[in-house]
Amino acid sequence: MTRTRSRKALYIGLPLALALSVGAAVAGYWYFKGDAGYPRKIVEQADALHEHILSFDSHVTVPLDFGSAGHELDKDGPGQFDLVKANRGRLSGAALTIFGWPELWNGPNAPHRPTPGFVDEARHQQEVRYKIISGMVRDFPNQVGIAYTPADFRRLHGEGKFAIFISMLNAYPLGTDLSQLDLWTARGMRMFGFSYTGNNVWADSSRPLPFFNDTADALGGLSPLGEQAVKRLNDLGVIIDVSQMSTLALEDVARLSRTPMVASHSAPRALVDIPRNLSDKEMQLIKDSGGVVQIVGFPTYLKPLSKPTLEKLEALRARFDLQPLQGLANALMPGDAVIAIWPESRFGEYAGSLYGIIDEEPKATLKDLGDAIDYAVKKIGIDHVGISSDFNDGGGVAGWKDVSEIRNVTAELLTRGYSEADIGKLWAGNFLRVWEQVQKSAHPVATLTP
Repeated sequence: MTRTRSRKALYIGLPLALALSVGAAVAGYWYFKGDAGYPRKIVEQADALHEHILSFDSHVTVPLDFGSAGHELDKDGPGQFDLVKANRGRLSGAALTIFGWPELWNGPNAPHRPTPGFVDEARHQQEVRYKIISGMVRDFPNQVGIAYTPADFRRLHGEGKFAIFISMLNAYPLGTDLSQLDLWTARGMRMFGFSYTGNNVWADSSRPLPFFNDTADALGGLSPLGEQAVKRLNDLGVIIDVSQMSTLALEDVARLSRTPMVASHSAPRALVDIPRNLSDKEMQLIKDSGGVVQIVGFPTYLKPLSKPTLEKLEALRARFDLQPLQGLANALMPGDAVIAIWPESRFGEYAGSLYGIIDEEPKATLKDLGDAIDYAVKKIGIDHVGISSDFNDGGGVAGWKDVSEIRNVTAELLTRGYSEADIGKLWAGNFLRVWEQVQKSAHPVATLTP
């Protein structure tokens, strides 16, 4: 998804990060995390490990221009994910996310409430992304394939092919049509996330959106439609993704689902106190279900904003007559209804100043990611933690700026004393176990080959 510093960037980009990916220097046999290098022995061990283990990234967004001129699938392009980088990093597979969001609201003449056209636009984005994935399989059959089952994933890895796991994020484009879950499962979807920024008619989001006149916990968790969807997803053998849900919605899924839950791209709230991150209680509910928390390499979920940055944000808000900050959550998502009715020029001035402040903030590193993984492992155990990037939608830390650098993550884990067996669990083993459990509880469903 292209990042623009616009009204959409503030409401969606800020909650997602307000951060840019930062590259890591690589010289000879030394990989770097921040300004400290990994020893040659660790690097060689990480290299050797990735020649035979399964590795899986549970959240990579498919850009709408993926495969177009300058963004070719089979070339080492400017993006964070392509087949060349995946091969260089020895990434076995990834959840490529079919994502839809109403782009139509952006701009000075946009309506200030959702319209039916919003849903149409979001569905169009879903279709574009599905066609991109289908095109990858059609055009590069010797390099890539879709994994409909864990056995498919392992088979594709054995054949030297990149395994695509199709996930979907945001129930908003589906309207109120529960049968869309059956359609998308037949097309290959194997993980479904109810929420993104903003509540929808299925579930409350962890980040209600003032533009939609949202309020926190408007539904009290899942709606009756959302509750029906939990049962249907269980029957279809689709993993329920609880990242981005409100606490009450996640608790509803925990109560209703007979299969393990997954948080496909989240981090511990104990380290960065924002609603988008998971509390210890939420992580425990995921563990109790038999599920997995996939720790995400997203800068502002891993590293709190510094005191100087918060002071600058306070001054900015005062200059624009906004309420003072009330913790980091407001720093990342102001949540002021006044912003939705500002003229575009004033909005642009505010957003430009805000991003200028954020751009000066030191970025998260592999150490911060390692700290988050350590915390989750300590709280819920090695069998319930995994790894994700959120590439192409704000993810990326110093040392892991794209899929070619996954071995840097492994090097960081090795320096922390993780065994090769445990690293295998973190990179794919735990997720594959959950996937197998979810599919064993399913009723048979037809698959449509792209």
